[in-house]
Amino acid sequence: MTSPDSSIAADAAPTEPVSTAEAFGFASNLKVSGFAEPSGEDPMSDLVPEVDPAYHFEPGVTGAILAGFAHNRRVLVQGMHGTGKSTHIEQVAARLNWPMIRVNLDGHITRMDLVGRDAIVLRDGQQVTEFREGTLPWAIQRPVALVFDELDAGRPDVMFVIQRVLERDGRFTLLDRNRVLTPHRSFRLFATANTVGLGNLSGLYHGTQLLNQAQVDRWDMVAKLDYLAADDEIGVVSARVPTLRARPDGDSLLAAMVAVADMTRQGFAAGDLSTVMSPRTVISWAENVEIFTDPAKAFRLSFLNKCDDAEVSIIAEYYQRAFGEELDS
Repeated sequence: MTSPDSSIAADAAPTEPVSTAEAFGFASNLKVSGFAEPSGEDPMSDLVPEVDPAYHFEPGVTGAILAGFAHNRRVLVQGMHGTGKSTHIEQVAARLNWPMIRVNLDGHITRMDLVGRDAIVLRDGQQVTEFREGTLPWAIQRPVALVFDELDAGRPDVMFVIQRVLERDGRFTLLDRNRVLTPHRSFRLFATANTVGLGNLSGLYHGTQLLNQAQVDRWDMVAKLDYLAADDEIGVVSARVPTLRARPDGDSLLAAMVAVADMTRQGFAAGDLSTVMSPRTVISWAENVEIFTDPAKAFRLSFLNKCDDAEVSIIAEYYQRAFGEELDS
């Protein structure tokens, strides 16, 4: 990573007022500003996410994320897979023209990846050892929203690196360089997690860790994101796959697909299923209906083949209840 660009290091700040009603579809007393439309010459423009015009915002979660941007609060978004935790943050950043970086805290992310490491480079034909900043010190010095995905899957040594920047002043010490970094005034920090640091209680999220409660306590806000209401989910799926609604049976087909997904979620909550359909799965199902035209075949390829054989009969019953016909074996 290179040192911060002098044109953005000190002065970059959000100055453009944003209407929550126009940008996010709901009224709010929260005053939010974003950056001006990025230009091609802006070195950070490539980091601004693209706007998804069909995205559906949940007001409570979106309000917490907006507060994080407007008031520099550390916001953790928790919810089941496929609820749109990361994309919620991403689409807020897109509408604020705020540069954003996502780091997935899988088991391969190490402390050196975040902090930095010595690297051997060629300079004037000579091999020299040079310190290369990791993602965290690079981002902290810039007007960037840094998002840690799957926070509850991070390794303990990595989590302690993150803990320091969750403090109020958020200063970060680079021991390797004897430097203390003060965060850029437009640096923001978010995270997503399937659990709230209590471990894999449901048995669904293998690999999640018990989080240090001292770190959980440092998150200023924890927003919980649930699956969409049926009408909202139908709207999202039809926006992503508009040709499906154009079919003669499009409206009833979409309603039945979302109904099946909702029954799997209820079945999972009741302990009848170990696999659940996320909105992402429903969109995949809709896309596969476009390819194969047969909803049953597309359903099998999109979801049923991922399930335990012992649960297939339960899921087939859900399908029959929603579609009014048997799911072919």
